[in-house]
Amino acid sequence: MKIAIYTRDESALSEPRFRSMSDRLASEGFSLYNIKAASDILEGTGMVLSAGGDGTFLSASKRVGDSGIPVLGVNMGRVGFLSEYSPEEACEALIKGTYSLEDRALLETRVDGEMIGTDSSFWPYTLNEISVLRGGASILGVDVSLDGNPLPTYWADGLLVSTSSGSTAYSLSVGGPICVPDAKVIIIAPIAPHNLNVRPLVVPDTTVVSISMRSRDKVVAMSMDNRNVRLSSDASLEVKVAQFSLKRVRLEKSSFIKALTTKLFWGEDIRNGGI
Repeated sequence: MKIAIYTRDESALSEPRFRSMSDRLASEGFSLYNIKAASDILEGTGMVLSAGGDGTFLSASKRVGDSGIPVLGVNMGRVGFLSEYSPEEACEALIKGTYSLEDRALLETRVDGEMIGTDSSFWPYTLNEISVLRGGASILGVDVSLDGNPLPTYWADGLLVSTSSGSTAYSLSVGGPICVPDAKVIIIAPIAPHNLNVRPLVVPDTTVVSISMRSRDKVVAMSMDNRNVRLSSDASLEVKVAQFSLKRVRLEKSSFIKALTTKLFWGEDIRNGGI
């Protein structure tokens, strides 16, 4: 198999454990090469290996785009929910073929309004979440409608729209629910809300989420996974599930619940026998 290797940190490629994995795969007949951009991916490539943390995996997902090439996350970072596998685990799975492919939903965001300082390479797809945030000191009013049905205005630092994959990312830090990755839902969660009576909302993944902002500032910030864009405050957004998905490589013995307990220490309690 021809495997493209993507990393944001070149030092990861010279790390002894990663080099050992690369050497063994090469000795087993795998063809490995490095990429930086989508245009570097050679015809016939069967997989992209992301070497780093979850941020690297998100960048790798942009490189594969809608090509259908699966991405395997090798954890050279810290927590790692998308890049959860060690070099040793990934190496054994590739050689033995003990892995499967899972589809991860992407969000597509259409912007109606001015994007400031953004060139023609704007990528409208996100794997984890898209968020809008205040661009200055003033509180942000966010008007949201679901399939044309308006919600009460959120007054907050911002608002995020997340996939189930993103439930353990930014959404988690603002109090959103944890969803298993194959849950077909969209999460809508305010960021530091000034309303005491608003909570995160979970809706079906068939929902079209429309967003507009109210701000005294002329510019608001938009975050798309690990990319940042500035918008005119009178811009509006339409967010929905994309027509294509990301194929993620999943190893045979991996478990989302196990990842929660080992990486986030979920439910750690002396009464559970964990200490």
